[in-house]
Amino acid sequence: IALIKIKKRVPRMSLRNAIDLTGRRILLTGATGGIGAATARACASLGVERLILADAGPQEALDALCQELRDHGVDTVGHQCDVSRRQDNADLVAAAGELDAAVACAGICPLEEDWADDPDWDEVFHRVMDVNLLGPIHLARELIPRMASWGGGQIVMIGSIGGRMGGTSPIVQPHYIASKGGVHALIWWLAQRAAPQGVLVNGIAPGPIASAMTATTPYPKDQYPLGRIGEPEEIAWPAAFLCSPAATYFSGSILDVNGGLFVG
Repeated sequence: IALIKIKKRVPRMSLRNAIDLTGRRILLTGATGGIGAATARACASLGVERLILADAGPQEALDALCQELRDHGVDTVGHQCDVSRRQDNADLVAAAGELDAAVACAGICPLEEDWADDPDWDEVFHRVMDVNLLGPIHLARELIPRMASWGGGQIVMIGSIGGRMGGTSPIVQPHYIASKGGVHALIWWLAQRAAPQGVLVNGIAPGPIASAMTATTPYPKDQYPLGRIGEPEEIAWPAAFLCSPAATYFSGSILDVNGGLFVG
């Protein structure tokens, strides 16, 4: 009996790198911070067509980052924006025009106050919540219906390992932890409502990252699996990925990027 050799059919795979932002327009808040600036640079290196950068910090820092990216051939505009203000977000999104993706990087983490003894701590709590949690809510409120009308889009929100496990330094205050846990819950809530409209909402929960925010925070690095804290670029690349065509089946995901500090 003659044996018939059957050739196994192998599915064809595209060789195109889908982690490619060519032609995309991306908005970033908190753009001059460590993670924000690194994300802007990562997006620029992946061929983004236009970057809209927003920050509440010094205008000089925002102008310098915009000029740096323009010098590398990226169409970049900057806007002053306090994300805690609803109208600032509305003005920002209206000025940005049609967008493919947005990354909400703006955040604060005050360390000086003592939640148990400081009589003014409650005021600081409300400011942290206004920036870290109400800010992403304001942004999503403006973006989701517009992105739906444009045929879809991708939104990335920066949470924190603190929202997963209560923090990795004893001096981090509960307002920050509560705000980032709220960001995670917001991502899940928004994802369920936005996905049917073609808008994908995801997040990243970074471990401790070297930045101005963490420069004065003591971390027990020798107890960490990698023996160090992370670099801004190690969050920027996952953020850029979540803005790319390679992430079009992500919805309601929170990427834990923490060097093995939290596994769950």
